[in-house]
Amino acid sequence: MLHDVHERQTPSAAMQLAKRLEPVRMFFVEDILPPEQIDYFKQIRAQTSTHMAMGELFTHPHEWRPLIAGRLIDFIRCRVGMIGGITQARKIAMLCEQFGVRTAFQEGGENDPINQLIAYHVDLTIPSFGIQEENDFPEEVLEMMPGAAEIRNGYLYGSDKPGLGIDIDEKLAAKYPLVDDPRNADWTNVRGMVGSVVKP
Repeated sequence: MLHDVHERQTPSAAMQLAKRLEPVRMFFVEDILPPEQIDYFKQIRAQTSTHMAMGELFTHPHEWRPLIAGRLIDFIRCRVGMIGGITQARKIAMLCEQFGVRTAFQEGGENDPINQLIAYHVDLTIPSFGIQEENDFPEEVLEMMPGAAEIRNGYLYGSDKPGLGIDIDEKLAAKYPLVDDPRNADWTNVRGMVGSVVKP
């Protein structure tokens, strides 16, 4: 996977990059363009066989529906927590099933074990599952959130506890107050639930 190339890509450069990557036979190129330029995916699809994944910044059906229904991407990469939760993720997965697109829910990076488990539970219930992004959480996070998913031999396993299977030790969590993470200071724009651009 080639991560987050859209920040510096023009549509023309994105098309050239996708074409030049064909011999590498990548699993997919991730978010090659920003959501504002999804109309260019028709041209990209017409010019290259490189698999495309899109959707990390999506929050609204008008962003993902044309790409899925037009078979212009191979994987949808929405964040379950940004698109409306489990119900909306399942709706997207059902749409994907109709058009041969697979899921690759984006739950790595700065996400938490709860969001990862939400995506995991959706993954277990859909025929359009493709791949699940994982996250290596620090030991302190795993200790304060017992029941977090575990990676064993390349597979993600949830717990057998009720609900999502995760809990939170609030006393322990209070020892680790949230602080801004400077590693995300230059991360690209995100969107609010109504689709408005929010700068980090």
